[in-house]
This record gives sequence, structure tokens and C-alpha cells, in this order.
Amino acid sequence: MYTPHPGGSTRESGGREARGSGAVTLSDNRPGAPAGAHHEPALELLVHGVGGTTPQEMLGDPRTVRVTGDGTAGIHRRTDDATAEDRPGERPAHPPSAGRAPRPIPEAYCWSNLTSGNSARALWLLLLPFMVANLAHWMRPAAPARHPAQRVYDVLVRLVALSLTVLLTAAACEVALDLVAWQCAASERCAAGKPWLRPLTGGWWSQPGRRLVLAALPPVALTALLWWLSHRTWSAYESASPPPRPPGPAHPQPGGERPALSLPGFWYGRRLVSRLRAAHTAAGLLTVATALLTAVLDHDRRPGGPVPTGWGWTAAVAVAAGWAATVLVAVRKGRTESEPDERIDRLASTVLPGAAVGVLALVAGYAAWPRPGWSSSAQLPGTGVFAWLMLLQGALAAATAVTAYVLHRATPPGSCAGRCAMGGLGGAAVALLACALGGVLTGGTAQRVADWLDKDGTPGMAGGAITGPPVLLSWQAAAIPLLLLVVLVFASGAVVHVVRERGRLTPGIVDSYEGEPREQASRSRRIAGAVARARLTDAAPTLIASVTAATLLLGGGALAGAVRTELPPGAAARAWPGPLPAAAEAAQALGSWLMGAVVLLLVAMGRRAYRDAAARRTIGILWDVGTFWPRAAHPFAPPCYAERAVPDLTWRMSTWTARTGGRLVISGHSQGSVLAAAAVWQLDPATRGRVALLTYGSPLERLYGRWFPSCFGPGPLRALAEEVDCWRNLWRRTDPIGGPVLVDGEDGGPEVDRDPLRDPLRYGRTPEYPLPEPIRGHGDYRADPAFDAERAALLDRLAARGGPSVPAQPDRGAVG
Repeated sequence: MYTPHPGGSTRESGGREARGSGAVTLSDNRPGAPAGAHHEPALELLVHGVGGTTPQEMLGDPRTVRVTGDGTAGIHRRTDDATAEDRPGERPAHPPSAGRAPRPIPEAYCWSNLTSGNSARALWLLLLPFMVANLAHWMRPAAPARHPAQRVYDVLVRLVALSLTVLLTAAACEVALDLVAWQCAASERCAAGKPWLRPLTGGWWSQPGRRLVLAALPPVALTALLWWLSHRTWSAYESASPPPRPPGPAHPQPGGERPALSLPGFWYGRRLVSRLRAAHTAAGLLTVATALLTAVLDHDRRPGGPVPTGWGWTAAVAVAAGWAATVLVAVRKGRTESEPDERIDRLASTVLPGAAVGVLALVAGYAAWPRPGWSSSAQLPGTGVFAWLMLLQGALAAATAVTAYVLHRATPPGSCAGRCAMGGLGGAAVALLACALGGVLTGGTAQRVADWLDKDGTPGMAGGAITGPPVLLSWQAAAIPLLLLVVLVFASGAVVHVVRERGRLTPGIVDSYEGEPREQASRSRRIAGAVARARLTDAAPTLIASVTAATLLLGGGALAGAVRTELPPGAAARAWPGPLPAAAEAAQALGSWLMGAVVLLLVAMGRRAYRDAAARRTIGILWDVGTFWPRAAHPFAPPCYAERAVPDLTWRMSTWTARTGGRLVISGHSQGSVLAAAAVWQLDPATRGRVALLTYGSPLERLYGRWFPSCFGPGPLRALAEEVDCWRNLWRRTDPIGGPVLVDGEDGGPEVDRDPLRDPLRYGRTPEYPLPEPIRGHGDYRADPAFDAERAALLDRLAARGGPSVPAQPDRGAVG
């Protein structure tokens, strides 16, 4: 057996926990080797987590040098270790200490600039619905890949994503075409004092059709901007090709399939992104064309029009054919992960957007034809599309839920183990929330622009200069206060739960620190409170389920309210008797301001997150989880940093072990542990045999395993543990993010999870440590003595398989 470092708990060779203090002696299943001359180097590759850090902090030395990479992501070392492999007999311990063998060469992979940068990148937060929809693709249950429902699920999620692009473009058309060009430009009161509206109120452009054509430029520019951002970010972040690797056996998960993250093409899907980019670009352009055509055809259906009817019907047929081609391209084929998919469908990627531009030009020419006597009033014809979009998105979300349920029932035994969030329905819930978030941003923008245009009145009310946005958007605003009330009730329940859990845990805290001085009960309460708050993470599925159910009910109520508003006054009164109309109006007014505030809040949070590291750590968890996954459903989602980071790490491990013949332990904290695991999965078997994996504060099972079971569920994690014989995971009960990976050792092998580390390391004050030890929670794992012991044990196990051993060397200057 081996005894623990002070403050840490370890395992006996039979798996029982032993407490005490003293030197570290390797257990039977961790054979060591005598310290002495070492000719083969050992490397520790550190990968930081959410929020990022500097190379100096990771390496514990103010003098660092970048050995490979660029300013976006790179490998850094201490200056003294820059050429350590070339000096195998001269590698000093750090800090120097007589009588100690050299520790492994530490180097840090810094990837924080992949997800942060200047404050202008905060505008990515406005594309949050796209990112959330993309998450739904990866939340599918862990059913066999060849199950027929897998294809259906992928198609449904891609259709949800396509509907969000249409919704965003329709919102831009609502603002530019309806509120500005159709309503405000036609109202003398609204246009007064707005010199920027003069091109629309006088001269050749003053006719309604021509005003709409000119106002269509901003939505078209928005679509072009999204296309450019998607293309540029692919080249900058996601075009890193994986290293070539020879074919080799891989441990299958239950059902006999290889884990998805071990497939060579998982992190390189150029063909699908290119095809989806073309489809969504065409959808945006066709949405603008449809808005123009609907308004013009509504006028031209009247008899005696000056425009040839054949032109209008030709444009209508062209628009319909464009939509059919767009949907076909979006759903035709999914990801190819068995090999890097570097091909591009030239026909879809270039012809489809070009054809959409041609259709838009045809419709614009038709709309600009002279129409004497045409005037605009009320709302732009065709604004009822928002109701149809809402119905379509609800139907797609319901179909996704049914498909996910079928897939969950087909999951092989042991591939979920009852840990899947919401019983496998997490993807459907997230897809619905993406649609709801898109509706909030759409309605909030339209409401705020309408209020800004009609400064002296209230749009749609008596005295208002313009009619305002569609009534459905107002009813969506009315649902926002009620949804916030649901969240507030849940938050209140969480507070009560934490207080009760803290009271239950407090008496037993002091008993876990045997032989240490006892202090006041407040110390125990603080520790128990940290544990209770950390456990709230496990309640996230309940929160998402509650919000999803409330969103579904309130969305249905908003749609019913919009239909009710369109009824004649007498029918409306019979449909909604009593005080409900007044309450609905009050909720609409409050929700309208809240919807606008959400848009401003997202921008403000994003700007602060990119300027303030503390704020970034607060909101960076969701952001880094969302942008970890490749863009498999929505090409306009923020770029996937892992398609750069995972190949970087794989290349580094492959080339370093091949060049030096040494041993390597990749050490990942928090989100860095997910990157490390994904990179190890991509290694060929020969390289993987010289690599150990050390994870700490890891969300691999607690977050990714529950919400993304097809990639990180019990089956894939068990397969990874079988492929990586040297894997150890450290965790604390006070950690709100990290946790055990729950993979037990089989056939007498070592378990992956270590017993939970003490936090704090010491309960009270001692002569050696007179000041209170902090409660570290999710941070500073490398400051725990157990970290050095586990790192040394992993390197010793690698040495037992054919190389020398490197004893443990405490690294007091570096924390993670």
C-alpha cells in the first residue's frame, strides 16, 4: 500500500482508503524503478481550463518561451527548459534542490485566445441561438450509429437550425422592410426629424416597392456578413488537419462500435460545414426575396395592375424552387467521421448561393417596377410568417423529442446507466430553448426599434405614429415575465435546498479531519456550504426541464393570444373574459422592455467577459462547452475551438514521443481535461502506449457524460479507459464542475478515480500552518500534494512498460 500526503486520501492496493501522513511508496500495481541516470526524457503537457491563464502562471516561472504555435494557441516552456531534451543529463529540478532527481519537463498549451480576444468578439453572443441549436445535435442518445432514427434525429436538428436562420433574417426584414420602409417612411409624424429616411420619403425611391428594395440591403448585408464570418472562422480556427495515423485496433464501446471521438475525421468536417453554409446563406437571401415578393404580390393581385402577371408568377416559382433546393441541400447528408472529409460539394457550395442571389435580383426588379397610386399602410403583408415559424419550430422540437425517445430506448445496456440528462430528451429540450431564445432576440429587437422610431407615442396604440411589429412578438414579450418567475421559483428552491443540505452536512465535517485542532462551528458551516453549493450542478437537468416545460406552455399561450387579438372585438371579449386582457397588456409592456434588455445584456456581458477574466470565468462555462463541438447543425454558430486545439495536442504528443522516445503525461484541468481526453482518443495505439492521462476538476462525466451520452457516456469513457491504461482522475466534493468519471478498474487494474481530495487540506490552524487553508473548490488542484504523487505514479507505470522512471518532485510554484 502507499500512504497519503498530508491532506490527501489514497487507496490501498485492494482499493480501500488509507489515512495518515508520511512518504510516498508506490503500490504493487504501480511498479517503480530506482532513481539514477535518466536518458529518456519525460514530459508533462499541461492544458488549462475555462477562463484561461498565462504560461507564467501555469509553469510557475516569469521567464517563459513559446516553443511552437502562434499567438492564438501555442506550447510554452520555462526558458531554462527550452532545449531540455537535448540535455538529458543536465535537466535541473525546478526549483533547484540538491539530492533530487529531475522532474518531468513541464510545458503548457495555452488556448484561451481561441475563445477570447478583443471586446468586439462579444457580438458572437448575439448568435447564441445558433450555438444552442448546434449543441442539440451532439446531445443525441447513445444508440447504435446505424439505427434508422439517428438519421431522422440529425435531419430534424438541422431543420431546426435552418428555421433559426430564417427567423433571424425575418427579424431583420421586419425591422428594415416593415418598421422602417413600410410604416415609418409612409408616416409624416414618424419620418419627421429623421434625415436618414429622406431617400425613402422623396424622389424615385419613394414608391413602396422601391422603398422595400432599398430597405432589403441591410438584411442582405447581414446574411453576407454571416457567410463571411463562417468562412473566415473556418479558415482561422477549424481548418487544422489531424496528424496521419496508421490504422490500429480500438476498444469498442457496448454494441461493438468505436467511440465517435476516436474516429479520424471527427475533428475535420469541412464538407458538411461548407454545404450547410451554402444552404443557410441561400435561406437568408430567399427569406428577403420572399418578404419582398409577398408584399408586391399582395398589391398586384388586384385587377388592372401595371405589371405583367407572368413576371410575378415566374418570380414566385423561382423562389419556391430555391426553397426546395435549400432544404434538400441542408438535409441531404450528415457528417463523415470515418476519415477527414476534405472534399467540397462545389455544386452546392457555389451554385446554390449564386442561384439565390439571382432569384433575389429577379424579385427586386419585379418589386421596383413602377406602380402608380400604390401606398403603404398598417403592417407589411406577410408578417404572419412569424406565427407559422413558431408552429413549425414547435412541431420540429416535438418530432425531435419523439425521435430522441426512440433512440434512448435503443441504447445498449451500460451506455447510459441512468445518468443521461432528462432521460435522453436533453437535445430536444435544448432545441426548443434555442427557438425560444431566437424568439426573445427577435421580439426584443423589433419592439425596441419600434419604440425608438415612434418616440412620441406607443406603436399600435392610440396616438402612435406606426402600427408596430406583428402582434405575435408582443405576446411573446408577455411570456417573458412568467418565464422569469419560473426561474426565480427554482432559484429560491435551490437556496432553501443549499441551506438544508449545509445543516445536514455540518456535523460530519469535523470528523473527517481526525487528529487536527477543532475550531468554531463556522468553519464546518463554510465547508459544508461549499459542498452543498457544488451539488447544485446535479440539479441542472431539473432546471432545464422546468424551463422547457414553461417555455412550451407559454409559447402556446402567446400563439393563442396572438390569434385572439386578430379576432373581432366581440369575439375577443368572449374568448378572453374578465381581467385577463388587462393583465396580458401589463405583461406585454413589461416583457417588451425585458426582451430589449436581454439583447443589451448579452452584448454587455460579452464585452465584460472579454475584458475581465473574472467575468469570463463566470459565463465561460456555457460558452466553452457550446463552442467545443464542431458546427454540425448550424454553420453560423460561433467557431469550434476544439477543431484547432485537439489537432494541436495530437500533433504535439505524436511528434514529441516519436522524436525522443520518451514518456508523456498530458495533464488537463476542467475543460482542458476534455481537450486532453479528446486528443488522446485521436492517437494511434503505439503513441498512446507512451502517453498517460491525468485529469482533475474534470466535467467529463458530470457534465459531458450526462448531456452528450453518445460521445462521453459510460460506454465511450469505459472504452477510453481501456485504450489508455495510464489514466487517473482527481476531484473534490467542493468542486461545482469537476467530478468522478465513474470508470472502475477491471481485471484487477487500477481505478481511474482517486478518492475525493480533502478541501480544505487542513481544518484548523497548526504550528506549521498558522493561517486558515482556503477552500479551493474548482481551482488549485496542482497545489495539492496528491497531484505530484499521481503524476509520478503514472510515469512509473509508463516506465514499467518499457522505460525509466521519474520520481515525484513537488512543484510548489505551479498551480492549476
